[in-house]
Amino acid sequence: MTSAQTPHMPSAKDQWATGLTMFGAVMLMLAGLLGIFRGIMAIAKDDVFLSTPDYVFHFDLTGWGWIHLVLGVIAVAISFGLFRAAMWSRVGGIAIAGLIIIVNFLSLPYYPLWSIVLIAFSGFIIWALCVVRPETVSSMFD
Repeated sequence: MTSAQTPHMPSAKDQWATGLTMFGAVMLMLAGLLGIFRGIMAIAKDDVFLSTPDYVFHFDLTGWGWIHLVLGVIAVAISFGLFRAAMWSRVGGIAIAGLIIIVNFLSLPYYPLWSIVLIAFSGFIIWALCVVRPETVSSMFD
């Protein structure tokens, strides 16, 4: 068998790159879905959240709900691009995960434990999408 006839065996580096991209895609989809649910919860039923009257970044809970809902929908849409290993989705995934961190930090007093969980999720998403070189991932999906 010549080198032209041998099938391409992915290296360990290629497998790690694909795995990390899929990890980022799944985690972004989960963070997006959780953001959607949190947004719906804040819009529909405000009494689930803590009330903090003297918070500097005070919005109506319905306003926070819409912010979380919109970011969640965008995150889910971007995660579908990550499953196709599109470069725009890696950049968008990093950006939306950063925005999710900021929004969850700002809404920390309303639902503290859940905000910390989503901040950690988003940190893992950013790490997974930044650590892999684009050419390694795109070669695995061709």
